[in-house]
Amino acid sequence: MLYDEPGPRARRRHRLAGLAFLAVLAPALWWVLAAMGERHQLDAEKWSPFVDDARVWTEFLLPGLRATVEAAALAMVLALPLGALLGVALLSEHRWLSGPTATLVNLGRAVPVLMLMLLCNEAYAQLSDVAPDTRPLYAVVTGLVIFNGAVVAEIVRAGVLALPAGQRDAARAVGMRETQTMAYVLLPQAVTAMLPALTSQLVVIVKDTALGGEMLAFGELLHQVRLISANYGANTLACLTVVAVLFVALNLLLTTLAARIESRARHGRKSTGAVVTRTPDQT
Repeated sequence: MLYDEPGPRARRRHRLAGLAFLAVLAPALWWVLAAMGERHQLDAEKWSPFVDDARVWTEFLLPGLRATVEAAALAMVLALPLGALLGVALLSEHRWLSGPTATLVNLGRAVPVLMLMLLCNEAYAQLSDVAPDTRPLYAVVTGLVIFNGAVVAEIVRAGVLALPAGQRDAARAVGMRETQTMAYVLLPQAVTAMLPALTSQLVVIVKDTALGGEMLAFGELLHQVRLISANYGANTLACLTVVAVLFVALNLLLTTLAARIESRARHGRKSTGAVVTRTPDQT
């Protein structure tokens, strides 16, 4: 627990604060809707295609959603084990291993993920035989893996260091080698502490796929906005709203699944109580 359970007075203050926030939010929302109405952004013809025309979904939104999920899933599957290996290497007692790994991790976190995607796209174009139509997917996934693998490495390092020092000492006392201590003692206990930060990073992966759509013409959700607007009139604001809702739904599904996994992990094994928060991205 980060704070004590609020009492009657605190709950009353929280309710009053919530009502005050709604009192400020309602006029602001009304002003936004009024401004949209004056500029004809609420006209039926701008929103009706999402209800009346199934081709908007079958030809644009669903393919874009599939591309987003495909790129994000590939990046997650590759970045998580890569980050785990790099994190273990960072914790190595051998300087010849931890030193170069720290350099790679710092470089991966310091370079903006969009720049990594652009660099990877140019590298695939100049140095490989990847087809032009699949090159954006390769570039987006590679950039996400490099950046998020480095971030996950720091999360793993922080999760292990958050454990009590006695865990490592006890393992050494019974004759365990360093690799055995890491595999059987430290990492299993650190998993529950790392899950909240890892979940946040997975959400970042899903959102960052949109960078490839804007800069590399990768056919993910956000890239479909231009295509829909070009085929159904100047309804860019309506398209962006629908795409934002789809991103929210996708990330909500991801966080709900991660929360269930975290709950099972915490009830399935004893936890140290430590929780690792995601470190700020050095971009």
